[in-house]
Amino acid sequence: MPQPAFPTSPPILFALGASRRFGEAVAAGLGLELSPHEERDFVDGEHKVRPLVEVGNRDVYVIHSLAGDAGQSPNDKLMRLLFFIGALKQAGAARVTAVTPYLPYARKDRRTKPRDPVNMRYVANLFEAMGTDCLMTFEIHNVAAFENAFGSCRAENLPSAAVLAEHLLPLLGEQPVAVVSPDSGGAKRANLFRTVLEERLGRPVTNALLEKHRSGGVVSGSLFAGEVEGCVAIIVDDLIASGGTIVRAAKACRERGAVRTIAAAAHGLLSDGAPALFAEDGPDMVFVCDGVEVAPSAAGQARLGIVSAAPLFAAAIARLHSGEPFYDLVPYD
Repeated sequence: MPQPAFPTSPPILFALGASRRFGEAVAAGLGLELSPHEERDFVDGEHKVRPLVEVGNRDVYVIHSLAGDAGQSPNDKLMRLLFFIGALKQAGAARVTAVTPYLPYARKDRRTKPRDPVNMRYVANLFEAMGTDCLMTFEIHNVAAFENAFGSCRAENLPSAAVLAEHLLPLLGEQPVAVVSPDSGGAKRANLFRTVLEERLGRPVTNALLEKHRSGGVVSGSLFAGEVEGCVAIIVDDLIASGGTIVRAAKACRERGAVRTIAAAAHGLLSDGAPALFAEDGPDMVFVCDGVEVAPSAAGQARLGIVSAAPLFAAAIARLHSGEPFYDLVPYD
């Protein structure tokens, strides 16, 4: 993707903490460098972050993926980002966009039990309270709930379908392909991926759906709808944590005659290295994007591939900065 030529002053980009590597890749796609900032931690656990360049009347983007890691929890990262946005607004930034390749609490977007919290809405309230002008994220769990959670702050989700589909094309050859959703909640995401893949391949791609119910931490459901016999089965999800859902789907596909199973997800949380995912029952290959740093315990797995989403974010930032629509960059239903 060619680097953009900015009609006005270029945007200012920051990348906090462990997101620096991803931030540098995004900045490179824009033909820019990350702007310097100071992150200081105090002995009592408090912290501060401040820009080291003038941001007055400028368009500012802060890249910070909010997945927890060994150093900081999602809460730690969220507070650090919110405080930095506040500092930028107080310093006179014209517009501040939070670029969060992974946004925590997105899975808790509705009440499922009496008196349940709706954490997605509370996170949105925090960003709006700090004066965030726009929040850009990647493959959110539920797009409608995400968009509805925000009022005064523009909310933009970048789907992972095109990024992952383009990467998988060389691996598919002429074999029949089926796209599988491991649960009914992900059916729309899987269908979008199937549509994009079918367009890229220039031939039909079938789809399948696995029944899944979760109650009290126990997963059940055995219904499998769709045909995968003789196909490369691509299991599509938004994230992989322990890997249990993907392993369950891979086993079901093999039992129904799939010749190969591939897992594709935007976010590789890979909790504790996700050993089940890379065991014998797991998929033949696993692909995740680089918006979340892969845990060291999983990074060396031979079956794991990392796909860069940085070019997509760079293109979206360029369009947003110049006021051009970026809807042609991402597929929509």
